[in-house]
Amino acid sequence: MTQDVLATFPAIEIKKDESLSHYTNTKTGGPADYVAFPKSISETKSLIDFANDRDMPLTVIGNASNLIVKDGGIRGLTIILTKMNQIHASETRVVAEAGAAMIAATKAACQASLSGLEFAAGIPGSVGGAVFMNAGAYGGEISEVVEEVTVLTRDGQLKTLSNEALDFGYRHSTIQDYNDTVVSATFNLTPGDQKKIQARMDELNFLRASKQPLEWPSCGSVFKRPTGYFTGKLIHDAGLQGTRMGGAEVSKKHAGFIINVDHATATDYMDMIHHIQAVVFEKFGVHLETEVRIIGEDA
Repeated sequence: MTQDVLATFPAIEIKKDESLSHYTNTKTGGPADYVAFPKSISETKSLIDFANDRDMPLTVIGNASNLIVKDGGIRGLTIILTKMNQIHASETRVVAEAGAAMIAATKAACQASLSGLEFAAGIPGSVGGAVFMNAGAYGGEISEVVEEVTVLTRDGQLKTLSNEALDFGYRHSTIQDYNDTVVSATFNLTPGDQKKIQARMDELNFLRASKQPLEWPSCGSVFKRPTGYFTGKLIHDAGLQGTRMGGAEVSKKHAGFIINVDHATATDYMDMIHHIQAVVFEKFGVHLETEVRIIGEDA
C-alpha cells in the first residue's frame, strides 16, 4: 500500500507511520498510517478520491490546536491541510484557505483595514477548524463574519455553502454533521481604521496571554460552557486546579485548560478529562461536555 500511495502522489509530501504528536498542540498522539500534506484543493480532492476508491479510513486535520489524538493513532489516510494557507484580501472580503492560521487571517484583515475579525486575533486554530467548530472568543464568533465556505464532501464533490446553510450554533456547524472538509472560507468584514483594529487585537492578545497558560502545550478550552455557568469557575470551585495525571495538569493559571507539563500522553489527557467531569458532576450536578475534538484509537 505504501508504494501505491507514494507512486500515485509523487508531488505530495506523504509520511508513513508518522507520530501525530509532532502536529498537535498538546504534543500528544499516536502514529498515523499515512499523513499527506496537500497544497491545493485539487490535491486534496485527489487524496479523498484515492481513499474512497480503496475504502481507506480518512481523517482530515487542520492546525490540530483543539484536538486530542488518542495514543493508538489513526488508521488509513490522514490529511493535514496546513500547506493550504493562502489568504487574499480585496474590498471588504478576506478569502482564506482552510489550512491558513486564523491569526494570519486576522493580520491580513488588519493590513487591509478591515474590521470584524479582531476577536480571533489569538485563536490558535486554522481557518477550517475555526469554521468547523464556530470558534469564538471575547464576544465574537466565526458565524458573525463568515459569508460562505467552500467544502469537499466525503465523496469528493466541491460545494459552496452560505452562512445560513452552515446552521451555526455554539461551537457547532453542519460541517460536523456531514463530515465535509473545509477548503476555503470567505469573511465579509467592515472597513475600519487600521490603527484601531491593531490596538484592539493587541489588547485581546494581552488579555489572552495574561489569563491563559500559553507557555505550555495544551488543546485550549477543553470543555464547552454549560448554560448558566463558567467552566473554569466550576473546575476551580471543585478544587481541581493543579491536579496532575501522568504528565497532564489542570492549569493553575486557567482552570479550563489542561496543560502538558511532563511528557503527557493522550491517555493522561483522557483520564484527566473524565476525572474533571466526574468531580464537577458529583459536586455541582453539572455535566461538562468536551469542546476539544477527540479522534483516533486507544493504544
